[in-house]
Amino acid sequence: MRILENDIFMQNFLNLLKSIFIMSESIILLLLSCFYFMLPAYFANMAPVIVKKINFIKIPIDFGKTLDNKPIFGKNKTFRGLVFGVLFAVIIAYIQYIFYQNNIFLDLALIDYSNWLLLGFLMGFGAIFGDLIESFVKRRLDYEPGKAFVPWDQTDFVLGALIFVYPIVALSMEKIAIIIILSFILHIMVNHSAYFLKIRNEKW
Repeated sequence: MRILENDIFMQNFLNLLKSIFIMSESIILLLLSCFYFMLPAYFANMAPVIVKKINFIKIPIDFGKTLDNKPIFGKNKTFRGLVFGVLFAVIIAYIQYIFYQNNIFLDLALIDYSNWLLLGFLMGFGAIFGDLIESFVKRRLDYEPGKAFVPWDQTDFVLGALIFVYPIVALSMEKIAIIIILSFILHIMVNHSAYFLKIRNEKW
């Protein structure tokens, strides 16, 4: 009788471990899928830093104009960043499309990427637009460029990309929440690492 009870206990314990493993695997896959989907926006957001030494169209988007004696966006928001941000996003979306067509990372794909050009453009432009909106607000509040503005520093481009891409990709609220939280954490980690590696001038 005791042997039978031990066998039942062991079987239940093994089933519990199996359930935990399957659940953990599903959560990890969901996190990776959300990360993979947002790659065009992530690269669009990094583009201004990556191409900062290129002098091509290094013109402030606000043309140096002011509003109430304050910069509209600031001199750091340039057409160079906008153009390369959109370009980077389109390139990444195209790479994802090629991967999908060749059955690479299929488990991570939330969409089929057949509309890669529009997807890349919307995510890239949306990411830069979200960053511009945040800069506009920061200038109105007399925040200096580079000064921490948590949590908007970490989520402005994410919200912009999700809003602009919504007409063609309507994600569930669960995935949207995961993307925002995941992006918040990753943004802090990447920016702080870039700062200590002297790639960025500001931590935030």
